[in-house]
Amino acid sequence: MVRVIVRMKKNLSIIVASIVLTGTLSLTLPSAFADGTNAPAAGEKHHHNERHPAIHAAIRNLEEAKHDLERADHDFGGHRKAALEACDNAIAQLREALNYDKK
Repeated sequence: MVRVIVRMKKNLSIIVASIVLTGTLSLTLPSAFADGTNAPAAGEKHHHNERHPAIHAAIRNLEEAKHDLERADHDFGGHRKAALEACDNAIAQLREALNYDKK
């Protein structure tokens, strides 16, 4: 029983951290790109050397948390459905952030 509680706390911590990361990115990325300071100079190609490791790690963590929630024997006090939806939304937002950077 104690292991289940510890695992549940770990999964929920990952979900909360990912949601916070998503919120932070959704607030900071648009303004960072809107000011034009990151735009390449005329005639210069934008190199995609940046791989955004934190975003990719957040997506992996969210997918793992979602998988754990789906496999769980219980519904976390009725919160599993909302947590799964939050994972899906966070993953979608992070993927949109990565796609936005490719434009």
